[in-house]
Amino acid sequence: MLRRFKVSNFKCFKEDFSFDLASAKAYTFNPECVKNGIVNNAMIYGYNGSGKSNLGWAILDIIEHLTDKARWEFPYKHYINAETGDDTARFEYEYLIGGKVVKYTYSKNDYRTLVSESFSIGGRELIEFDRTGGNTKFTCHLKGTENLNKEIKDGQLSVLKYIKNNSTLADNDDNRTFADFFSFVEHMLFFRSLEDRTYIGLDAKTGTLEKDIIEQGKVSDFETFLNEANVKCRLDVVDMMGEKALAFVFGEKKIRFPEIMSTGTSALMLFYCWYLQMLRGGVSFVFIDEFDAFYHHELSRLVINKLKETGVQFIVTTHNTSIMSNDLMRPDCYFLMNSRKILPLPKCTEKELREAHNIEKIYKAGAFYVG
Repeated sequence: MLRRFKVSNFKCFKEDFSFDLASAKAYTFNPECVKNGIVNNAMIYGYNGSGKSNLGWAILDIIEHLTDKARWEFPYKHYINAETGDDTARFEYEYLIGGKVVKYTYSKNDYRTLVSESFSIGGRELIEFDRTGGNTKFTCHLKGTENLNKEIKDGQLSVLKYIKNNSTLADNDDNRTFADFFSFVEHMLFFRSLEDRTYIGLDAKTGTLEKDIIEQGKVSDFETFLNEANVKCRLDVVDMMGEKALAFVFGEKKIRFPEIMSTGTSALMLFYCWYLQMLRGGVSFVFIDEFDAFYHHELSRLVINKLKETGVQFIVTTHNTSIMSNDLMRPDCYFLMNSRKILPLPKCTEKELREAHNIEKIYKAGAFYVG
């Protein structure tokens, strides 16, 4: 699980920007929203331009140099904060992996070029590489790397990825944790359904969403999901020039699904396909930007409940205050954000928040303050 994240000098984050998911309070209601004292279900609110999307790009930046998973370079075009004279962005991740605290920090000059990396387990630094001054030598204390060439001249090659791909690591606790860390990162996911259908992480998808649903034999299940979401419909598979296609059924008439689906239904289809992957255990962490931009508020609530059912750690961004409710989650899972700071609701007020409180009403009254 992701416990804490810190970034600086990246896009809108000029100074250190810290996101602490390990500050959960001792609420007794909706306990599934927190695991091992770490927020497992987080919802972020903030004004337009406050950096919510940039936070997602920052957290998923790790995908580019540690994995061979899907990436999208466009949002990283303007990488370094434009107001500073510093040309290096810094990232710090703290995970809970197999009961151990794993910390990975790195810095970059741009989306691809690494300056430094450091990896530790339980406070013990095991890998360190500082490329400043033209240094090409790194140190590594993982068993099984004693005879590994410890020189890297390629500024775009991560030392962690190099060690993983070029070492036969001994079978011990540190190395298993190292492998589990990579597994977690390789199954992280960012997606959104706005003016684009962007996603980062996991394996590159081929074909269409409807083809994916048909090939998995999930047409009936998808129909049930849409009806549960109040999209009343019947679905069937039709043959279109030798290709199987999804269609709405209207009595004796069938119309291709993409030809008449609404924007909201299209967004639901995208969510459903990723949701299937979460149910199969193929996702370790998901960040969904503006997750309900095209949803009715009741549908937003349904989608959050679906996400909770998967058990996957998730972070969503939204402007929808109707789902800021203790019936759905709990105060320490709702975060308020500006470009300098992000805090859970209990830290945004001196008032003690209880289960009976209407936190949406308190929010609209202006009683929460980020600072």
